[in-house]
Amino acid sequence: MTRQMKTAVEHFPIAGSFTISRGSKTTAFVVTCHISEGHFAGMGECVPYARYGETIDSVLAEIEAMRPQIEAGIDREELRQVMKAGAARNAVDCALWDLEAKTTGNRAFTLAGLVEPAPLTTAYTISLGEPEAMAAQTAQYAHRALLKVKVGTADDTSRIRAVRAAAPNSAIILDANEGWTEANLAYHFDVCLESGVALIEQPLPAGRDALLASIRRPVPVCADESVHKTEDLPKLAGLYDAVNIKLDKTGGLTEALRMRDAARTLNLKIMVGCMVGTSLGMAPAVLLAQGADFVDLDGPLLLARDREPGLRYEDSLVYPPLSALWG
Repeated sequence: MTRQMKTAVEHFPIAGSFTISRGSKTTAFVVTCHISEGHFAGMGECVPYARYGETIDSVLAEIEAMRPQIEAGIDREELRQVMKAGAARNAVDCALWDLEAKTTGNRAFTLAGLVEPAPLTTAYTISLGEPEAMAAQTAQYAHRALLKVKVGTADDTSRIRAVRAAAPNSAIILDANEGWTEANLAYHFDVCLESGVALIEQPLPAGRDALLASIRRPVPVCADESVHKTEDLPKLAGLYDAVNIKLDKTGGLTEALRMRDAARTLNLKIMVGCMVGTSLGMAPAVLLAQGADFVDLDGPLLLARDREPGLRYEDSLVYPPLSALWG
């Protein structure tokens, strides 16, 4: 049966703004890939990320370049071998998972050889700001079991302490987004230990993280910008205690499942994260996150509006996707 592919660019307003050490944004732009066969259609979503040299136009061009092979019937494994990792491949890969689920009448978790997914405790993100503002935002969400706090300034001590005081009972992931330096790393580690931080994400810039092999790490440290695909893992095993697997980095669920399994063989803890996108982008990640040590799939909670139907969120829980959404 002949396949047809189309793409679209959509935008979703963010509730307020989303701020990390590299800047702020008020709108989430996503690219969707729609692949149909007869009466069936699969959908995938990605978020182009400037930090990785991606733009809306570049991602659309990458997907369009694959049109002949996609419409000729390429499968996910072939796609993984011929298309580079990144947001563009993520949208196509997840659309192919969804399409196969629809055409076969099987759920995507069955196709992946996984057990039926269960609800997960997800982090909720606190944007970077002045300590008082971060404490005020944190206080609104102090009932949540897990918070992810954006830092990455020259002196985050007051921010870390303010957030901890505002949410004394929440587990905290601290995300520096490459914003710390060799000079302040040990000091910030000690502050994190004092404040009971559960995990520190990407403290140093990717490619400049060799210090992590020799410095005392009193709090587990997680790679994000330093890890994109399975082949990155061996060189990180001595530097980091965990890896953040995001579908927009790995280029889809197919590679992400390989990376998760490989990371476990290296005794690395698993975090499954996301960009700021809709429930369509989060849905396949919910499958990946089953059994993960840390889950950060709060993208839709940061939006002023989500897709319909979307994922079901109840306090700190995110529920598996209905087939009407994905998979």
